[in-house]
Amino acid sequence: MKQITAGIIAHVDAGKTTLSEALLYRAGTLRQLGRVDNGDAFLDTEKLEKQRGITIFSHQARLQYDELALNLLDTPGHVDFAAQTEQVLDVLDYAVLVISAADGIQGYTRTLWRLLQRYQVPTFIFINKMDAPGVDKQQLLDQLQSVFSAGCIDFSTTDVAALNEEIALRNETVLEDFLTTGELADVAVQRLIQQREVFPCYFGAALKLAGVDELLAGMARWARPATYTQDFGARVFKISYDEKGERLTWLRLTGGNLRTKDVLIGEQKANQLRIYNGAKYTIAAEVAAGVVCAIPGLTDTYPGQGLGKESDGTTPVIQPVLNYALDPKAADIHTCLAALRQLEDEDPQLHITWSSHLQEIHVQIMGAVQLEILQQLLLERFKLDVGFDQGSILYKETITQAVEGVGHFEPLRHYAEVHLLLQPAPRGSGLTFDAQCSLEVLGRNWQHQVTSNLRAKAHLGVLTGSPLTDVKITLVGGKASIVHSVGGDFREATWRAVRQGLMMLRQKGGCQLLEPWYQFRLEVGQEQVGRAMTDIQRMSGDFTAPEMTTGGTAVLTGTAPVAEMQDYAPEVNAYTHGQGQLECIVDGYRPCHNADEVVATMKYAPVSDLANTPGSVFCAHGAGYPVAWDQVPEMAHVPYMYTTEELRRVIIHAN
Repeated sequence: MKQITAGIIAHVDAGKTTLSEALLYRAGTLRQLGRVDNGDAFLDTEKLEKQRGITIFSHQARLQYDELALNLLDTPGHVDFAAQTEQVLDVLDYAVLVISAADGIQGYTRTLWRLLQRYQVPTFIFINKMDAPGVDKQQLLDQLQSVFSAGCIDFSTTDVAALNEEIALRNETVLEDFLTTGELADVAVQRLIQQREVFPCYFGAALKLAGVDELLAGMARWARPATYTQDFGARVFKISYDEKGERLTWLRLTGGNLRTKDVLIGEQKANQLRIYNGAKYTIAAEVAAGVVCAIPGLTDTYPGQGLGKESDGTTPVIQPVLNYALDPKAADIHTCLAALRQLEDEDPQLHITWSSHLQEIHVQIMGAVQLEILQQLLLERFKLDVGFDQGSILYKETITQAVEGVGHFEPLRHYAEVHLLLQPAPRGSGLTFDAQCSLEVLGRNWQHQVTSNLRAKAHLGVLTGSPLTDVKITLVGGKASIVHSVGGDFREATWRAVRQGLMMLRQKGGCQLLEPWYQFRLEVGQEQVGRAMTDIQRMSGDFTAPEMTTGGTAVLTGTAPVAEMQDYAPEVNAYTHGQGQLECIVDGYRPCHNADEVVATMKYAPVSDLANTPGSVFCAHGAGYPVAWDQVPEMAHVPYMYTTEELRRVIIHAN
């Protein structure tokens, strides 16, 4: 049997779970078709999913069709749960992207396509709801080829010769062989699909089982299993808790075999291997490469983690943009924190933070639907009736110039000095760390202490205290004492060096506030276009020229700050009398449109933030004493590595 792991992904309401249900039914896994709107879909196993009729968590099912053994992973479709969908992409052999024929390519569908491209996932496309009135198959195919790729090809055609020619045109080598022999081997087509040069397209209506057999047959014929090494490797893609409250680690083997009682992390063993099919599971004594399984009882795992020969995955693209403070009402605040920590274990993008000073819990989320689900989960799972405040935008900070930051920590009988080069990094790259320091200057152990401590803390900017991002931090110099230095000294010196460098940049105007922006699609009546354009300009957004549709409406696409547009949907609904549609997708972070106003409003005092102090500690006459950040350069024991001119050249070289 060909072992294939495929994920079903789609914009919400495209029919993704309905297609999963139809695939399982036609393969014989299900004897009866369930329906999302009836609350009895096989893969919507959670109570909240049945109530709301949407997929909130990823779920696994298994089916067999001819020689194909398919692990099917159904993923959430709502944009608020995109982070959970992204977690799954890293363990897929193939994806099935479901598109509603009635709606065409929507904004979030484009986001999913970009994610599939980023993770290099070969993709089958199923255009669902072809039974909707007014649907034009050729028009849909043209849209796929113009928006996604010319490699989107109709594999449901009966004209085999024309299909083979169109496939061959996607690759010069394959075309040359095809013109020479007049034949197109299956293995050549499989290779083109696996290399993302060809994207097989199928058309149907999953609710009526139309086109489902063709998709199954296509996957059985064209999907090619991955090759695996003998060395054990696995990638964790999900953490969940079963009905008994037991912690489950979901992983996919990428090499070797895993047996019951094998040691995975430290002294933690795989005490049980569960193969899930919907809500039920079987227990296996051994699983082979390519198989997806869940292991109960592991405590030190997290989504994206690599085990064995696998390294950890990359930082997720999808990040929350809203910050909410919890209102515990009558509940104990520490009980609420424990419950939220468990939910954060399942979804690390919640980023739960606790302020002991304010006795406040903050959560980071994508949008209003996720917040509603979070409240319901706390009530149903933990019996906690809580609320949240109005929320605020999750700002970030970066830098626009290079600087050498210095941290010195020398209370009595302690010693460490660290010099760090802070450089602007590409947008969306987060924080990266490096070391370019001679071992003769600072020993290997101390250098390891510095780089480890850089990774151990969430670094904050000095404008608003928001998370620092898109900065490369490099260890370039330092000093240790043979007698007095210990690891904790370098932790203090490292963190102070980051903050001192940021304060130097703030003084020079080299710090920048970032805010999240939406990519939006706004559909209104033609008589309302002027109002819409005025609104977008008022919100500091930008847009392309309105596109008039055959249905008498106008479509505006563009970008705007989340802070300005997040509450615009009810306004659109009001002035279009319920006929307008606004679709917003987070489009990443950009320079804040009203930075001065935000900085003034937040009143952040970086020097007063004692947990993130920019000052240093020096020693004289047998006692340590504090030195303010702006006096550190003249007090430093190690000469600065870079002059002002050299720092300027660093930026020019980086750009």
